[in-house]
Amino acid sequence: MIALGVILLIIGFITGISILWTIGVILLVVGAVLWIMGSMGHAVAGRRHYW
Repeated sequence: MIALGVILLIIGFITGISILWTIGVILLVVGAVLWIMGSMGHAVAGRRHYW
């Protein structure tokens, strides 16, 4: 999810399409939150860790 967010940020920046930039930021933030929750030991979506 983090990688997809970064890819969409880059594509949105290069092409100037603001919706890709917005979706990329959202995916990046959600991926980072899930990663932090998983690394702290909380079960994320039924899994003990999230990559």
